[in-house]
Amino acid sequence: MAIRSRSLVAGIGLALLAAGLLTACATPTGSGGTPSSSATSKGDDGSEQEVGAAWLDGGRMVGIVTQGSSTCVPVAEEATYANGVMTVTLVDAEGDTACTSDLVPRVSLVGTPEGVDPADGVEIEVTGDGWHGDTDLEGVPGLAVGGETDYLPSAGWTDVDGQFVILSWGSSSCAPAIENTEATSASEVTVTFVTPPADQVCTMDMAPRGVVTAVNGLEDEDAEIFAILTGAEFDNVRIPIYPN
Repeated sequence: MAIRSRSLVAGIGLALLAAGLLTACATPTGSGGTPSSSATSKGDDGSEQEVGAAWLDGGRMVGIVTQGSSTCVPVAEEATYANGVMTVTLVDAEGDTACTSDLVPRVSLVGTPEGVDPADGVEIEVTGDGWHGDTDLEGVPGLAVGGETDYLPSAGWTDVDGQFVILSWGSSSCAPAIENTEATSASEVTVTFVTPPADQVCTMDMAPRGVVTAVNGLEDEDAEIFAILTGAEFDNVRIPIYPN
């Protein structure tokens, strides 16, 4: 499937402390059962919000993009799938962190539930606290649910022009931050990450980290686009951006 042109809008060590997290994120976390009424009910007074989504990790994960505080990203509960619809509930992250008042795109990661075929695409309904939204993910040949993650970076376009999500694996307390994103050729987007301070202390877990970015200047509507990750822990890592 071709990618259309986009313009800018926009401790376990590496052992088993996070076994539950790795199992939930590296393999499908949902079930094929009927979604609960709380997850599917949109409510008469719930507002509708714009949401986006992107395939990640070979189809084993989905990044749900919402707008809100950059420091208080909601957590995606286990997704369910029934009657052709994937249902995701977002909840506020636990803790007493003060939320900044900015309004930016941020991503919540969830395992793709059993029954979804990423090669065919899926409709996604998202429910939050007093709001709901929906989006569609187009099918991508070669993507599939199941199997172990390879713990390598991956990326996927959302349906917003120029916007895509990057997934990486590493310390949950030292997630990489993006410094710059730009189109550097007709088929490549270079994403430069901020160099962390030399004295940065990170937890020794292995967790999925998602970040949203955007690019303009891509001209070929049919080109396969690759992201070149550089800076911080990335040494010119080249990965395809899954279509949507």
